[in-house]
Amino acid sequence: MRPLPRTALSATCVLLALLLAACGSRLDPQTVAGASGSSGTGGGATVPGADAAGPDGSLPAGGGGDAAAAGGGGAASAGATGGGGSAASGAGGGGSGDAPKGTGANAAAGGEKAGSCAGFKNQTGITDSTITIGNASDISGPVPGLFEAAPEAVRAYVAYFNATSDICGRKLTLASYDSRTDAAADQQAYVKGCDEAFAMVGSMSAFDSGGASTAQSCGLPDIRTAATTAERLSCTTCFAAEAANSQQFQNAVPDFVLKNYGDAGKHAAMLYINAGAAAENGKTQAAAMGKRGMHFDYVQGIDISEFNYAPYVQQMKDKGIEYVQIIGSTAQFTRLAEAMKQQGFKPKIFMIDPTAYNPDFVSSGGDAVEGTTVFINFTPFEEAGSNKELQLYLSWLQQVKPGATPSFFGLFAWSAARLFVQQATQLGGKLTRSALASSLKGVSNWTANGMHAPQPVGAKQASPCWRFIKLVSGRWTPIGGTKYQCSGTTSVG
Repeated sequence: MRPLPRTALSATCVLLALLLAACGSRLDPQTVAGASGSSGTGGGATVPGADAAGPDGSLPAGGGGDAAAAGGGGAASAGATGGGGSAASGAGGGGSGDAPKGTGANAAAGGEKAGSCAGFKNQTGITDSTITIGNASDISGPVPGLFEAAPEAVRAYVAYFNATSDICGRKLTLASYDSRTDAAADQQAYVKGCDEAFAMVGSMSAFDSGGASTAQSCGLPDIRTAATTAERLSCTTCFAAEAANSQQFQNAVPDFVLKNYGDAGKHAAMLYINAGAAAENGKTQAAAMGKRGMHFDYVQGIDISEFNYAPYVQQMKDKGIEYVQIIGSTAQFTRLAEAMKQQGFKPKIFMIDPTAYNPDFVSSGGDAVEGTTVFINFTPFEEAGSNKELQLYLSWLQQVKPGATPSFFGLFAWSAARLFVQQATQLGGKLTRSALASSLKGVSNWTANGMHAPQPVGAKQASPCWRFIKLVSGRWTPIGGTKYQCSGTTSVG
């Protein structure tokens, strides 16, 4: 399996153990498996003991524990109502009575015209009353709960949808599979998905190559949170809410640096964790930004087992570095920031991809990470008041998992679920696995109602857009405005 670079995207321990190399780069499974300093909590983590939602997205009638199996039944079936109406409240984490229900484009079924239900046929994953979607994400493994935010977000969307809508008279049920941070487990999950689910939605796995050929061979549509390997990207029935391309890097980053920091971009350093795809990401990004006008005086890999970052900081001081970027995880980010502070080295800009947008980076880094700039391709949670779709994700997440922490991966998993519903609703009676996969090929500029930057889902290319936030007094604040800067991509190799 050859891991691809990937967007953070194009960003949480989801973000603790994750390598998101911005703009066209991809998750590095080796770094995920071996990243130090991860606790399994933080951005994207969940509160132990919180009540779980059932496979139809509704909450159990009593305390925690597993809800009914896919297909409905048991306490978990409470909360799903017929077309319209509201879900039952008070179950588990407080029910859905207090959660908002959007209108127009933000409605659970979307604002576009639904296709005619004439000719709708039951098939794999579809019965007279339900459509089963599956999610295979890394829940157990070296980093417990690594991508748990993904199925949580899909479950939240299922609950939202079932409270207000249906697809040709059918509610959604969710079958969850644990890919266990392992390619073989991912493959096993997709074997089950082929037999049990109509489509896979919002899956997120560090080693997602395992199920790629399985999904394609059975014609299973797979709308992922993001793809992490070349095998998954080449799968003809597989797509991702956060699109990417291994050899492209967005111009927005170097353009932002050169415009706002001038010559600092001419004296740049790129540090990366010397594991898996991280080295490729670092070199590719530095080369792409170099083509755009920046100059990197220092491009250096750091062994994942290295704890002394002082020599790297000294090298940057000696070379007169003014721009510093690092690709790794929270543990490495804070380690470098602390070493820079200890040696009195303060570059004009310390840049990190969306991986740094998580509570643990802020809390563990303290004063050392103050002033960090991060490029992101989604609406930050601090700005939820300005985006109705983000409000829906945050609210319904609490309905199905009280106390859950929203994350970058949860946001894009919610986006994947909305994309599935939109496409399935539009197809109506023409809905089949092959029709859905074919329809997804035509999806471009997907934003999930402004939750994130436009994504060329069907083309599987890197989105050209980023925006920037800066850590000021312990809070993330916009820098350079809140609009995305979309200035194309540069290809390398």
